[in-house]
Formats: sequence, structure tokens, C-alpha cells
Amino acid sequence: MDSTIKDFEAAIAELETIVKKLEEGDLPLEKSLELYERGVQLSRFCHTRLEEAEKRIEILNERGDLRPAGAIFSKDDERK
Repeated sequence: MDSTIKDFEAAIAELETIVKKLEEGDLPLEKSLELYERGVQLSRFCHTRLEEAEKRIEILNERGDLRPAGAIFSKDDERK
């Protein structure tokens, strides 16, 4: 992932700013493409983070366990 993206909340805030700029339509084509590309990166980052959170919630609901999802996955792999 892009190391310039700090966290989910920062990515959402930046994505909102990009959308507003693109909606205004006052940008040159190259700048619009650059912002669109950055928006796609931010969107993918947010989507990945949401999927990770969803998996952790599913695991917690199924097992009632408070360990991080990664620890649960690695323990499951050892049992096979």
C-alpha cells in the first residue's frame, strides 16, 4: 500500500477533498487524471481496511475471542 496514506480517517478526508475538486470541474485534464488516480488509491486503501475490520468482527462474533484476527488465523493454520 501507499506509505503516504496515514490511516482510514485521513484517507476518507483526502478522498472527500478530491471528490469536491473533481466535481467543481475547473481543473485541467492532467490534474483531474492525477486526482482521480489518487482517489482510486485512497478508495482501495479504505476498502481493504473495511474488509479487514469486517473479518475481525466476524471472528469475534463467531468465537467470542478478543485476540487480533491475525493471531487467530495463524493458530487455525497450525491445527491443519
